[in-house]
Amino acid sequence: MREAVIIEAVRTPVGRKNGMLSAMRAEDLAALPLQELIKRTGISPALVEDVIYGCVSQVGEQAFDIARQAALIADFPVEVPGTTIDRQCGSSQQAVHFASQAIISGDMDVVIAGGVEHMTRVPMGSNMKGVTVNENLAAKYEMINQGISAERIADKWGFSRQQLDEFSLASHEKAIAAMQSGYFTVETMALEVSHSDGSQMLFSQDEGPREQTSLDKLKELKAAFQEGGKITAGNSSQISDGAAAILLMSRAKADELGLKPRFRVIARTVVGSDPTLMLTGPIPATEKVLRTARLSISDIDVFEVNEAFASVPLAWLQETGADPDRLNPNGGAIALGHPLGASGARLMTTMLYELERTGGRYGLQTMCEGHGMANATIIERLP
Repeated sequence: MREAVIIEAVRTPVGRKNGMLSAMRAEDLAALPLQELIKRTGISPALVEDVIYGCVSQVGEQAFDIARQAALIADFPVEVPGTTIDRQCGSSQQAVHFASQAIISGDMDVVIAGGVEHMTRVPMGSNMKGVTVNENLAAKYEMINQGISAERIADKWGFSRQQLDEFSLASHEKAIAAMQSGYFTVETMALEVSHSDGSQMLFSQDEGPREQTSLDKLKELKAAFQEGGKITAGNSSQISDGAAAILLMSRAKADELGLKPRFRVIARTVVGSDPTLMLTGPIPATEKVLRTARLSISDIDVFEVNEAFASVPLAWLQETGADPDRLNPNGGAIALGHPLGASGARLMTTMLYELERTGGRYGLQTMCEGHGMANATIIERLP
């Protein structure tokens, strides 16, 4: 049976809105991890049979198939195609699924999956161009802002503002500890970035983690979506810029090229969930992917559950019974940021390096997505 294996993964540092990456065009940002994958592995880019990128706001610099543009900017041969997909926040995780499925089916042997989102230069929702929710859809479902969905999840599972803020503070503390320990060094490529005055600066660390934050500072923040609510900017994911890419191959092709497979993708799933609560999909997605892999929750060594809002992973923890110490061990999107289309590949990249660092065997990644969906993926570290 054919296997889809992961050879290499890399990401850019995640930039804050209007931060270090603000002067760089989205297409150029998307090309950087493609170039880095080739540099790290030494393979010919001509071997790549497709570049599959996730991107949510496909307008402006992110329009016109940014995956294809990125491949051309990265000096891939014109024969290498590219496609851009939108599974909302799970777009680049879905890209990994499509890549592994193409390989397992026998259609392809070498695929790059990744994603990009430049939320500074292409603001979230800009692709809607002022269009309101379709009347026929609104007649069937209560279509609300994700922040309100996060409020309702907090209420349904009984989470207090204190619990949400404590989770958020822990995300920052874990991310800062990981940065100080150098855990992100290998997975992150350093960038030379230009400023408006023409000066150059090396950008090598994520901008999001806040060393000076505290529970007292988080408590001072006002509710962002609902009067008297619990969801604030401090316990929500950050608006960010970033890109990430993962090189997948068939095991046979990796052996032929003399490349060491580091992981294999053993299970993939995607589910639909309540489009009003919207963010609870990771719970059934986790159950389904574990069944597919014939594993239990206790078999998993590292969980990466996207921290869209603090209430999302907290509800996931409560429903799955997972070990909280294995969840987002190096922080999540509340601290590191959430460049929408890139986050799936960013989480996967961080998870595989953490498994290698700790010697863990299995990693499970899952992400909530707009309109009520979720992807889940299980990878296995290879000896």
